[in-house]
Amino acid sequence: MLGINGPEFILLLIIGLLVIGPSRLPEYTQKLANIVKEVRRMASGAREQIKEEVGIDIDDVDWKKYDPRQYDPRRIIKEALLEDDSKPVSAGAPAAVATAEERPPARVIERLPEGEAAPYDSEAT
Repeated sequence: MLGINGPEFILLLIIGLLVIGPSRLPEYTQKLANIVKEVRRMASGAREQIKEEVGIDIDDVDWKKYDPRQYDPRRIIKEALLEDDSKPVSAGAPAAVATAEERPPARVIERLPEGEAAPYDSEAT
């Protein structure tokens, strides 16, 4: 509660009792109770207003679906890499892995003879 632990809260209550005094204590206690009741009434009114305008109850909302931590790119990539590839594929979809006879031949890379300069195009950007 606002970063106040038990002993600090008790100390604040004792200081408040000394400052307010026993004669005004019932009056301030009643004011505090009224403020708490008003805040609760406003919160329930806001909940009802949201329910009327949006059409759903706040308790029925799946808040995990809106958690931004679920969109962590590292987690998404990890799940995609660890995903099982044995899912059934529709009939019209291409095969996931080509067999050896279906693969195109390996690309041949031609190298310049040693000592020959690479071609240069002066008009290239």
